[in-house]
Parts: sequence; structure tokens; C-alpha cells
Amino acid sequence: MNPYASFVKGQDVMKVISATPGKLRELMYSLGPDAVNLPRAPGKWCAREIVAHLADTELAFAFRLRQALAEPHHVIQPFDQDLWAKSYAAYSASAALATFAAVRNWNLELVGTLKPEQMEKPVTHPERGQMTFRTILETMAGHDLNHLAQISELSARI
Repeated sequence: MNPYASFVKGQDVMKVISATPGKLRELMYSLGPDAVNLPRAPGKWCAREIVAHLADTELAFAFRLRQALAEPHHVIQPFDQDLWAKSYAAYSASAALATFAAVRNWNLELVGTLKPEQMEKPVTHPERGQMTFRTILETMAGHDLNHLAQISELSARI
């Protein structure tokens, strides 16, 4: 089960994950330095925190991708995003965006070298069950689209 698959809706996963850094940069620029700190709603993350989350998540995806390729049947280590988010006040929007873009580009370099059979390599997520390496990429794309929509919604209101 991939909770982010519904966001992808048949889109090319590689195009989505390749386009995200540029789209994110445009959205953050459109918000400006003050609006990036406005929460979407009470108790919700602001755009800066969403980008910090995306940077953290991209680091987790980088590890997952490499472990999935290196091990015969990798078991993905989940993490609690709310616990990780406790440090987001320390990060600027520009640093979070730069980190996300750099790690995403590094991940894209890796994925661009893979053979078709590597995309079908099995992995297990303790909460979501059996999946393949390709499912990790689909999760990345859906996760991107979810958070891009949140920032777009905020941008449209401002």
C-alpha cells in the first residue's frame, strides 16, 4: 500500500520528481521571504517548514534508495515526521530548498543509472508491506505533489 500513489494519478514519476525542485523554487519565490513563515492553517506547517520536511525526507529517501539497491531484500526504516519537525525552526527556507534540490539531484543521478530489473527489486516497509524499488520512486513523486499542492494553496491565498 502506497498512501501517496493517489497523488500521482498516472503521471510519469520520473518527470514529477525531476520537476519538483524547480517548481518548489518558483513557489517559494512567489511567496516571498515573509509569507514563507505563514502557517497554512492553525497547527499546520508554513511553507518554510514544508520545505524543511521535504529536505529531511529526501535525505531519508536517499538512504532508502541506496539500501534497497545494496541489500537483497531491504526493510525500510520508517521515521516520525513530527519528531523530526521539532528542529525546523532552525532552518531557513533557502537552506532547506538548497538541501532538497542538491539531494534530489543526487538521487536522480543514481536512479538514471538503473536497469529495468533494479526498479522491480523487492523491499518491505514495516507499515505498508511489500513493495518494489519503483514504489519508493512513486512515493517520492506523490509526496512531492502533496506538498507542492499545499504550498500552492498558500501562495494562491496570499
